[in-house]
Amino acid sequence: MASNSGIRIPSRLPLLLTHEGVLLPGSTMRISVDTARNMQLVKSRLLKGTSLKSTIIGVIPNTRDPEHEAEDLPTLHSIGVAGLAVQVVGSNWPKPHYTLLITGLCRLRVTQLLKERPFPVAEVEQLDKLEQYTSADADAAAADAASADSADTAGELGELSQRFYQTAVQLVGMLDMSVPVVAKLRRLLDSLPRETLPDVITAMIRTSNQEKLQVLDAVGLEERFRRTLPLLTRQIEGLKLLQKTRKPRPDDDKRVLAVRRGGVFPGRQFSLEDEGEEEGGDDTAVLERKVRLANMPEPALRVCLKELKRLKKMPQSMPEFALTRNYLELMVELPWSKSTTDCLDIRAARVLLDSDHYAMEKLKRRVLEYLAVRQLKRALKGPILCFVGPPGVGKTSVGRSIARTLGREFHRIALGGVCDQSDIRGHRRTYVGSMPGRIINGLKTVGVNNPVFLLDEVDKLGKSLQGDPAAALLEVLDPEQNHSFTDHYLNVAFDLSQVLFIATANTTATIPPALLDRMEVLQVPGYTQEEKVEIAHRHLIPQQLEQHGLTPQQLQIPQHTTQDIISRYTREAGVRSLERKIGAVCRAVAVKVAEGHKVCKPESPPPERAPSAGEAGERVGRGEESLDGSTELALPPEMPIVIDRHALRDILGLPLFEMEVSERLTLPGVAIGLAWTPLGGEIMFVEASRMEGEGQLTLTGQLGDVMKESAQLAISWLRSNAKKYQLTNPGGGADPLEGTDIHLHFPAGAVTKDGPSAGVTMVTCLASLFSGRLVRSDVAMTGEITLRGLVLPVGGIKDKVLAAHRAGLKRVVLPKRNEKDLEEIPAHVRAELDFVTASSLDQVLNAAFDGGFPAVSPAIGQPQVTSKL
Repeated sequence: MASNSGIRIPSRLPLLLTHEGVLLPGSTMRISVDTARNMQLVKSRLLKGTSLKSTIIGVIPNTRDPEHEAEDLPTLHSIGVAGLAVQVVGSNWPKPHYTLLITGLCRLRVTQLLKERPFPVAEVEQLDKLEQYTSADADAAAADAASADSADTAGELGELSQRFYQTAVQLVGMLDMSVPVVAKLRRLLDSLPRETLPDVITAMIRTSNQEKLQVLDAVGLEERFRRTLPLLTRQIEGLKLLQKTRKPRPDDDKRVLAVRRGGVFPGRQFSLEDEGEEEGGDDTAVLERKVRLANMPEPALRVCLKELKRLKKMPQSMPEFALTRNYLELMVELPWSKSTTDCLDIRAARVLLDSDHYAMEKLKRRVLEYLAVRQLKRALKGPILCFVGPPGVGKTSVGRSIARTLGREFHRIALGGVCDQSDIRGHRRTYVGSMPGRIINGLKTVGVNNPVFLLDEVDKLGKSLQGDPAAALLEVLDPEQNHSFTDHYLNVAFDLSQVLFIATANTTATIPPALLDRMEVLQVPGYTQEEKVEIAHRHLIPQQLEQHGLTPQQLQIPQHTTQDIISRYTREAGVRSLERKIGAVCRAVAVKVAEGHKVCKPESPPPERAPSAGEAGERVGRGEESLDGSTELALPPEMPIVIDRHALRDILGLPLFEMEVSERLTLPGVAIGLAWTPLGGEIMFVEASRMEGEGQLTLTGQLGDVMKESAQLAISWLRSNAKKYQLTNPGGGADPLEGTDIHLHFPAGAVTKDGPSAGVTMVTCLASLFSGRLVRSDVAMTGEITLRGLVLPVGGIKDKVLAAHRAGLKRVVLPKRNEKDLEEIPAHVRAELDFVTASSLDQVLNAAFDGGFPAVSPAIGQPQVTSKL
């Protein structure tokens, strides 16, 4: 558009109603949009518009507070500004809203309101010339301004314009020209037309919204200069008063001269930011002022004042001067009384937790309980939580979500491999290179005294000659002691009672009992297959698509494909391997998409032929291209690419895991047990064989002492009940071990195994061997045994049951006293499994064999009856 014809704004504009600030022509400001009318304007006009015209809106100031917005449209201010929406940013926290970056173009007058819903649209009249704000040639603008000034020199407007320009130059001259922003403002005064200066300068200096509104209402240029000039004069008087109150230093000139010549002062560095703060006195006086303003407790204040007194008497050349100064600066920076306000909206917290994490109901319920108690009692000590579960189930990410839910700062401390107690409690200041511990450093980093601290991998703490960090954590994680935590470096008490500590661990076995007793342990079990599918489609797949530059219109992974990845390519309690496999699929599809943009379709398609061995079945969704890297005659992929089982095998290779349960139970002497590991539950095969020998028992598979004793118990119980179950040796003898050696093996021999829960599995395995009967291929079991044939309870029931469910088993035999643990298992898993609770080995054997495992009852003959008579 040429400026000669005059730049005009559209005659009809949508109106954005604001109440926070006043936008002036030539200035830029951010406006928060959260009311219904303004939100609808952004969605319908700014986000859907495709032309430059759609980004121009009318901004009307001085409207009613949106919190009290009624159905009817408020009275509109007659004068507004036509603005250009430069940027639109959306957010859902703490509630849905948009933030607009708008540049004012020119004044406008609302002549007629055309409609009110869904957002107001009005007929407007342009009041300013748009060329004066949008001219790209600064020299031409300056020439126009000079010609305008020369033409109006005799008039009153010319005098006002000149006086305003001189006052603005005086104001800028009182500022530091070495600052880039000030230098840029000085250049703007010379380049901008004079008629634009009132609006631009008013937007920069400190003025109230009412004063800006008066400048906006000044349509006439002369009136605008008259209203703006007193504001500029007031700013100058304020700067003069500020300069008078500052005490001049005799060495200021020398200091500035030395800096300009490149000189360096001993013991300090030159900084524009720090120089203005410390001009009011020497470093010690500034430090003392900071100490008194830090609002620290009386004991800490006394220590700081004592150190300040020593610092004043100490020459700067002494090494202890820097150490004492660093100590005082740390004391000043610590958040002794700074805290954030907790967001106690339980409904919003529940929505946020559910959107961030699927399942994990126990953890979410505990957080909501904490919020509810905080609503009832403000002064509440922070709980000490410990999330225990296998890797990849989201323990660390839940800690971040808890911090977001509470509106607190979050800080993570990785404790894996820490073997020095000074990492927790800090070093004493007598040591060279001393520094505070990680707890105090974390508080300094977040700047508040009530953050969420995540102590990651607390079960992997080490121990060395430098002390035991787990013992140092006893004071930190004790609610009765941490209100006066003393770091060795600070040597004064700091209150940690408002900090919410969350520890994570894979197992509690390696955590010292005293430390474990101080924490509230919350078990985080592994996910079921259905939960993993839901997590993948809610979180993992969208994240991987975004990370690999793909869109749902380019790649689709159906639910049955996700189930194949989970069951045939991953076997874990968490979702990390699942995320890596989905990433591999996205990378393979990204290659096809990138190649598809460059590959042209051949004029005549190649004749159809039978696919070769390398190409058979390798298809992606509806596209016919192979994903194995051969792209000589590949066509651009048809969108969206849908991943099926054939494409999955092409990308990820042969399945890593197969359902081998039924194949491995084809001979007597094989049974399936359930084991718990820090990585989640696992199924465990137990194999037994016998050969001619002297009745010896051989155990292999890296078994611990407890498992070896369980094997001895199983042999002893079966020998004592051999007649009852008609168990014989190969020669038909009554003792199963007579003339026979037994070999009991646990596969995966590289993995150390121990624990009492394999007792029932060993009994079942040996009973199958001695009787020659097959154990059911869909049964898994766990439980400790006694010499009398009782089945005792064991731990890790939920993880073990989930492992059996993942392996496709249908029946699980559990101890009777573990029946209460079934409530923690998801309902759909309970519905798909047949649980048999046993209190004795007789019940275990009856459940493990088809048709039961009948025992021969002692003959109820006449001698027994007559003996009682």
